[in-house]
Amino acid sequence: MQVLHVDDRLVVIAKPAGLLSVPGRTEPDCASARVQALYPDALIVHRLDQATSGLLLLARGIEAQRELSADFAERRVGKCYVAVVAGRLEGEGLIDLPLGADWPNRPRQQIDLEQGKPSQTRWRVLAHEGDHTRVALEPLTGRSHQLRVHLAHLGHAILGDALYASAKIAAAAPRLLLHASELQVAGHHFICPPEF
Repeated sequence: MQVLHVDDRLVVIAKPAGLLSVPGRTEPDCASARVQALYPDALIVHRLDQATSGLLLLARGIEAQRELSADFAERRVGKCYVAVVAGRLEGEGLIDLPLGADWPNRPRQQIDLEQGKPSQTRWRVLAHEGDHTRVALEPLTGRSHQLRVHLAHLGHAILGDALYASAKIAAAAPRLLLHASELQVAGHHFICPPEF
C-alpha cells in the first residue's frame, strides 16, 4: 500500500490487488486498518473489491467522512478505471443494465431487469493488445461488481476475473486486470496508472 496524498481532510492511497478495503469476517488486515495505523482519524469513504487495485479515498474525521460520502452518493465524484478485457472491442459506448444480488451465488451480482438497481458504465477503447482490449471505464453508478458484471454481459469479461469470466479468461492473467486509475473529488484530481 502506498500513500499518495494526505491533508487535513483526506488520505488517498494506491491499494494493491488482493488487499481488502475494510476488515473481512476472518481477515483483519485491510487498507483501512493500515491507513489508520498511520492516521488514526482516517475513516473509509468508499471501497474497492479485494481483487481490484488502485485509488482508495479515506476521510480524516467524521465530518469529512460525512461530506465526502455525500459527494459519492450525489455523484459529484469522477472515477475512471482501466481494465484489460477478452476479445476485441471497438469504439466506445454506454452499458445501462440494472444490477442485483445473485443470492444463491453470493457475492456474485447479476443483471436483474425486474428488481435490479439502475447501473450505468461508460467505456472506451484505449488500445488493442493481441486478442485483448485495454479499456477506460467510467462508472456512473457505484454498484457492487458493476464493471465486472457489465463487461462480462457484453461478452468481454475482464482478464483474471474468477467470478464472472470463463475458466480460460480467468486464467489468462495472474490477477484481476482492473485498476482504479483516476479520482476527482473535493477539488482534487488524483491519477495512479495501472501496473499491468
